[in-house]
Amino acid sequence: MNNPEPVVALVVAAGSGVRLGGAVPKALRLLDGEPLVLHALRRLAAGGIDRAVVVIRPDERERFDRALTDLERPTVDLVAGGAERQDSVRAGLDFLAEAVPTARIVLVHDAARPLVDPATVRRVVSAVAAGAPAVVPAVAVVDTIRQREPDGSSVGLDRSRLMAVQTPQGFDLDLLRRAHAAVAADGVGVTDDAGACEHLGTVVTTVPGSPTGLKITHRDDLVVAEALLRASTAAPSNTAAPSDQE
Repeated sequence: MNNPEPVVALVVAAGSGVRLGGAVPKALRLLDGEPLVLHALRRLAAGGIDRAVVVIRPDERERFDRALTDLERPTVDLVAGGAERQDSVRAGLDFLAEAVPTARIVLVHDAARPLVDPATVRRVVSAVAAGAPAVVPAVAVVDTIRQREPDGSSVGLDRSRLMAVQTPQGFDLDLLRRAHAAVAADGVGVTDDAGACEHLGTVVTTVPGSPTGLKITHRDDLVVAEALLRASTAAPSNTAAPSDQE
């Protein structure tokens, strides 16, 4: 990936993983014998990322140091996060302002998505480098979706217009800093970083994601991830952009 601008991945790994269970942070839960965060970082590196900031709980630095001991790429900095995801992202952005002042593009990735496709990473970076200020990978929704109404009824939605959003999400770094400052000042809660940018009126661009980019939330998700990992090692990777019609 011949990108002239410095690109840094900000990996959010401060979640406790209550729904997943266990005595360790979600990012350190094992998948095929290795922590989720290690899988994610290796795949970000395969997508062309050379430096990552991993935002963690302040009391977990020693565990993360041990988990990442043998990681060669990307170069990793550990940063203490906050109580909420937005706080953790802001902490990472504050660190970047001091540590990597030349960075212009940032990817924000959830450590709970350990099997991110390197081709997805490249698509996101390329779109931001080409001028899109906010980019998210997304896949078509295959289930029928209904919206629950306050009176207990439900309304069917047109799934052909719906997408499930994944990470890494890519941004012009200055935009993302301003967006997080704005949602903090306005007391607005957002579920992802693209939502923070939309609060400023920014148009969000989508690129194709990948079926392997699932988020680990429940124990069953680990079973699915194990199956996907075995399948990926048994067959050549297909790096072509998936069709929305698949």
